[in-house]
Amino acid sequence: MNTSELIYWLSPGDQDELFRRADAVRRQYMGEGVLLRGIVEFSNYCDKTCQYCGLQHANAGLKRFRMTREEIIESVAEVAAHQIKTVVLQSGEDPALDPKWLAEIISLITTRFDMAITLSVGERPRADYELWKKAGADRYLLKIETTNPALYEKIHPGMSLENRLRCLRELKELGYQTGSGMIIGLPGQTLADIAHDIEYFRDENFDMIGIGPFIPHPETSLAGQPAGDPELTIRAIALTRLETKNTNLPGTTALGSLGKDYRLDALKAGANVLMPNFTANGYKNLYDLYPNRRCVNEQRGECVGCMEKKVALVGRTLDFSRGNRNV
Repeated sequence: MNTSELIYWLSPGDQDELFRRADAVRRQYMGEGVLLRGIVEFSNYCDKTCQYCGLQHANAGLKRFRMTREEIIESVAEVAAHQIKTVVLQSGEDPALDPKWLAEIISLITTRFDMAITLSVGERPRADYELWKKAGADRYLLKIETTNPALYEKIHPGMSLENRLRCLRELKELGYQTGSGMIIGLPGQTLADIAHDIEYFRDENFDMIGIGPFIPHPETSLAGQPAGDPELTIRAIALTRLETKNTNLPGTTALGSLGKDYRLDALKAGANVLMPNFTANGYKNLYDLYPNRRCVNEQRGECVGCMEKKVALVGRTLDFSRGNRNV
């Protein structure tokens, strides 16, 4: 589709037809299984001031934590015990993160467990990405949030779109299965911005794309802004499925944190991934990206049984494979 067509389908209207088409493409290219990725959030320290994020450095009221190596391995063991074949190691952009320390953890995971490793620790030097790839990391998630340079720099003070694009290029060059994504409903964002983001994802051929609604955090400068529209978010997911065909698209946790659990709607409109949280309970509620985050009080692994019941409601089953993208 061209930009005008994307804007048309992003606008309120005959979205049932859009969702039907996206679901058919998902079925053709991805099958009926819903892949699981187990998330372990190992540090909430961050030296950035992204205006939408509760982890930002300026949030002085947030109690900070860093999990130990042993705590991380224990959490990964819980992921493996639930037969999930991908773990996502995620943190804020922690200035104290030692790349060699993380490389050692990656090596331990590859030695002890049969699973793919996804990293999501932000913008780093190419040497760090290379070190982690050699240690055994398979995938990297780095959401671009928006491809509009002015909007990007407004919501990411002191950061540049150019550097984010550089990181994504280098990750692909190093052989990572690379994921990105966007936030729907950022203040000042237009439908044309979202359409351009979808075109970018299509052209860059990412292996995973996470699309979630903006949820204002009370300790940020965007506290008084309205939340992103979940229906618009789902339309963006559906269009991304149609444009990218076989990329992995999650029903994001943010979509499940707006009162109603919109993740099921996403699964009916092209999504094929869910991401249960395996962060230890003493830390889970401190990874405070946005308020009212779903499942922060459940025990590790409790979400898996819940997700199995949920996907059955839409006629799907859980897929416990690694879920490498077929390219």
